[in-house]
Amino acid sequence: MSSTSTYTPARKRQWGAERRTEPLPTVHPRPSDRKIAWSRVAIVATIVFWAIYVVTTIIRQFLVLGTQDFRFTMEAIGYTVVVTFLTFSALMYLIARQGALQRFQKHVRVPRAELDRHFAEHQPSITVLVPSYAEEPEVVRMTLLSAALQEFPSMRVVLLVDDNPNPTDPAVAERLAATRALAADISHQLSEPRFRFTDALLRFELGDDRAFATEEAALELAEHYRWAASWLYAQADAHGRDDHVDVFFAEQVLRGLGDDLALTGEAVVAAVAEGAQLSTDRVAQLYRRLAWTFDAELAIFERKQWASLSHEANKAMNLNAYIGLMGGVYRPEETPEGPILTPVAAGSRRPGDIEIPDSDFLLTLDADSILLREYCLRLTYFLQQPDNARVAVTQTPYSSFRGAGTRIERLAGATTDIQHILHQGKSYYGATFWVGANAVIRKRALEDIVETEWVGGFEVRRYIQDRTVIEDTESSIDLGTHGWTLVNYPERLSYSATPPDFGSLIVQRRRWANGGLLILPKLWRQVRERKRRGEHVSRIELLLRVNYMASICWASFGLIFLLAYPYDGRLLSPMVLLAALPYFISQASDLRYSGYKATDIFRIYGFNLILLPVNLAGVLKSIQQSLTGKKIPFARTPKVKNRTASPLLYVIAPLAIVAFSLFTLWRDVNAQNWGNAAFAAFNATLAVWAIVAYIGIGNTIVDIWLGLTKPLYVDKSRKRTTPEPAPVTASIDWRSVLYHGHAGGEVPHVERGDVRVGGATGDLPVGDGEKQAA
Repeated sequence: MSSTSTYTPARKRQWGAERRTEPLPTVHPRPSDRKIAWSRVAIVATIVFWAIYVVTTIIRQFLVLGTQDFRFTMEAIGYTVVVTFLTFSALMYLIARQGALQRFQKHVRVPRAELDRHFAEHQPSITVLVPSYAEEPEVVRMTLLSAALQEFPSMRVVLLVDDNPNPTDPAVAERLAATRALAADISHQLSEPRFRFTDALLRFELGDDRAFATEEAALELAEHYRWAASWLYAQADAHGRDDHVDVFFAEQVLRGLGDDLALTGEAVVAAVAEGAQLSTDRVAQLYRRLAWTFDAELAIFERKQWASLSHEANKAMNLNAYIGLMGGVYRPEETPEGPILTPVAAGSRRPGDIEIPDSDFLLTLDADSILLREYCLRLTYFLQQPDNARVAVTQTPYSSFRGAGTRIERLAGATTDIQHILHQGKSYYGATFWVGANAVIRKRALEDIVETEWVGGFEVRRYIQDRTVIEDTESSIDLGTHGWTLVNYPERLSYSATPPDFGSLIVQRRRWANGGLLILPKLWRQVRERKRRGEHVSRIELLLRVNYMASICWASFGLIFLLAYPYDGRLLSPMVLLAALPYFISQASDLRYSGYKATDIFRIYGFNLILLPVNLAGVLKSIQQSLTGKKIPFARTPKVKNRTASPLLYVIAPLAIVAFSLFTLWRDVNAQNWGNAAFAAFNATLAVWAIVAYIGIGNTIVDIWLGLTKPLYVDKSRKRTTPEPAPVTASIDWRSVLYHGHAGGEVPHVERGDVRVGGATGDLPVGDGEKQAA
């Protein structure tokens, strides 16, 4: 029962934005043998044309023509290196794509009845962790509800709020209060179906123990399914639709689940009408499905409320703080530094202690991501198969929401959907990387890679490394070093937001480009450790991993050389274009496969040109961190209704690329260097198109003006003022002395206005002091 209701977007839709809101199929269409054969031809053609270029152009210049000019020799070496690295990245794309096609062709979906049978016998627990920082409550609500509606035997959904727990800005405080209320609000929203179906399951299980269910029992089950579907339809109709993400949530999560349950109920009625008898076990499984779908426990946790937990400003430590507490009981205690959590020994538990339940699996989920039904069931079923006992992480690399309201969001979504295919292909060669937007993790695997240190007397556990801002990539390498593997589940079951404007895209892509180089040494250590254990490390796996972590570096520098340096025309050859042609044809095919246009390949080229300074900045940040040893702060991708302004550098740089390309065009035309002139004209044309389409002329002018004038303004709210001194009398801060001790220097004092200290009648009552400390 799909809905055709329309919505009024909060952000004005651009011309050229995406109209389609229907997502791609959950199960990838099976590619033909012909398509797979042509993908192999593309790989071979790339290698052959590159080899022909090196032999007929580079080697020929030295061996046949006898060219010995030093400048030409250095240009030839540099040009060959650049072309080789870029061709290598194109080859890795084609190899990963080939692996994805192989997986899509061989994938067979597990039947629903087998899932029901498996989880009737095996009922693991899972904890969904949703790290959140300064997110809009309505965005987080959709994420939490998509997780809470996952059918699973024992599920706990925890929102890890990382905001300042005591904000002074009224708007921020209001948003935080709304975020804190989400768990209780969603629990209340689910309470009616939860009580109904829990009671129905209990009544059926306490009924007679005959082998087959009666006709009345089967029809009662079907009625429950109809009621559940109607309830979900009502929730979908009531959900506000401000943008395409709201439409996706209402149609694919709420209404999609309702359609699934309604169809199941109709199937039960059809079975009864045909005179078929359902076994009691099968009816019990179907009752459990209803009960488990609405039975999630929701909670909120704020690590910054506790002085005993790490407050490092990154997503990894937000997750680590909670994971480190799981499976324990803790007693809140007040200290001068703030409240702390003290572990409680077994048998010493008292009222007021806090228990953090443990679980078999974890599901990490970004606060702007949404899961489709059966995500948890299918991925944990996969992990529980005997052949996958050493798989630590499985995930469905996220896809983009369709119906983007801006051109740049549509194109960023296209690159996201292309990456989904490539990540699926990496699993074919054992080169999977954890992509942090969503993943099901075996808790035991994290215990193998945990690193522990003591800070200020408190234990700090690092399960997920926070050394770089791409924490999931480094943890992938750590897991492999300890003998674990990672696998991408070959379906589309998760979706995540893509930046709707150039300013927010800068933040995201600069973060993605930062950290890969720093992790490379860990990859070499992993390879040595695996070989020491006698494991086979394939060359393709190693090359795919190196390309994933370092290709942004050499592609950025290589493109700068091609754009900026006037290479000798003798180095140009049609073979270079022919070597790149299979890559562009294959990517155009993948774009059509993902529901986009083949001509988007040119838009993506221009898109990557204007992102060149952003990628280069991320690479330079990695180099800076390697030299200084100082962590780069985690930059959250802005998610606002209005546009995010772009930094001045990243607005000026695309204009500089256009200007220099036009200058190169003029220079090469005068020198009759037609190959370089054509390349410069191509770059200038696509860069101008990208600036106009994805940044906007008006936005470019505004961002340049803001970048030039913002340093001239002073925020009056930050102006220091000198308050009138109040008469105070100092007393010893006894709490600080008893907690920290005396480390030398002045004795710590606390000032209290108009309080006399030292006399029998002037002492501050202890109870009042404790309230102030609290």
